[in-house]
Amino acid sequence: MGRLFGTDGVRGLANGETVTADLALNLAQAAAVVLTRGRYADANRAAGRRPRAVIGRDPRISGEFLSAAVAAGLSSSGIDVLDAGVLPTPAIAFLVGDIDADFGVMISASHNPAQDNGIKFFAHGGVKLPDEVEDRIERALAEPKLKPTAGDVGRIRRFADAEDRYVLHLLGSIEARPEGIHVVLDCAHGAAAGVSPEVFKDAGAQVTVIGADPDGLNINDGYGSTHLERLKDKVLELGADLGIAHDGDADRCLAVDAAGRTIDGDQIMAILATSFHERGKLAGDTLVATVMSNLGLKRAMAERGITVAETAVGDRYVLERMAELGASLGGEQSGHVVFAEYATTGDGVLTGLQLASEMARTGRTLAELASIMTVYPQSLINVRGVDHRAFAGNAAIAAAVRAEEERLGDTGRVLLRPSGTEPMVRVMVEAESEAVALDTAERLADIVREQLG
Repeated sequence: MGRLFGTDGVRGLANGETVTADLALNLAQAAAVVLTRGRYADANRAAGRRPRAVIGRDPRISGEFLSAAVAAGLSSSGIDVLDAGVLPTPAIAFLVGDIDADFGVMISASHNPAQDNGIKFFAHGGVKLPDEVEDRIERALAEPKLKPTAGDVGRIRRFADAEDRYVLHLLGSIEARPEGIHVVLDCAHGAAAGVSPEVFKDAGAQVTVIGADPDGLNINDGYGSTHLERLKDKVLELGADLGIAHDGDADRCLAVDAAGRTIDGDQIMAILATSFHERGKLAGDTLVATVMSNLGLKRAMAERGITVAETAVGDRYVLERMAELGASLGGEQSGHVVFAEYATTGDGVLTGLQLASEMARTGRTLAELASIMTVYPQSLINVRGVDHRAFAGNAAIAAAVRAEEERLGDTGRVLLRPSGTEPMVRVMVEAESEAVALDTAERLADIVREQLG
């Protein structure tokens, strides 16, 4: 059996082979063993306090029984549970730190379809768990559980002011209120459906909302950051100033300008990194981004004296690199943007609010702000059915990559990545024209098929 935890918690078909009520209960009990160890937990016990955990979920239907199972597993292990209900993933991370809880649990499958679900944990302080802690939880599934009795079992209570705490936190992050700016919000029928419109309205924006009627089954269905068509249409129809799209658990944000053009995570980072740099808020004059970020981002940042520190794909790796460097801003092309001053994980509502605030502060349109970065055309080919494990040592592929890199020079770049889980190699090429990017990617894909097929 492979590792239970993936790149972002445990995820799969709800009530399928993996993500079941039994697993949720057992995983919560195992987490109770592992995440209530250490100096903080010892101080709690010395003061006679029971450990506390915050749990939340997105609105997909299976989240109801999974969150109930998690709450049961925690309370039966002597953990007091504060149930925050339906809130974004970053809200749960924030709340763990805000009330000094021992840890948090989020029930969500993010941008996946409604039939999937997942379970992810946040440690004390609201930070994501490193691999070794997840591995300890997985091992603890087979170990004895905590079994307190009588008055030592945990209590389950509703976290009544959870949303209010999060909203006030977000509003306190902006320097300029986006008063009068017309924002169209696409909440993906997900966890942002309640809180995101409230935040933008309280900030003074004129708000139109789509994708904000979750029924448990329609999350991410034709709406949200993976389906921007409806958002673009609504922005154009209303003549709005910008559109903001979240994914199901609202840890991502993509944007649309007044002309209906997509503003992706790289462009959002370029805008905000430049703003932070100019105002002396960009720690170390460094932005953390992944290897998949567009060449245009790196060039735009270099022109402004900003270093781009690269890391592997995945917001957890962005977070680790930010912590290592003491960086204040980082993120991914997909719209996970992390503001170290305000969040311990990607926060789509915070990102959208910061973007609208920057428009208000500068008096510039989103298109004008985004013009600081030229987006290089990108071609991505997934070469399937190949021996991805033999990729690293293949001399012919390495030689082909070097040849294409020499051909492109400083007008483009090449990135080949084997999948970590399936027989596939991803071939990505950026160039000054779509035709050059596609031709280069196809040549390299052919080499991969010849060598590894």
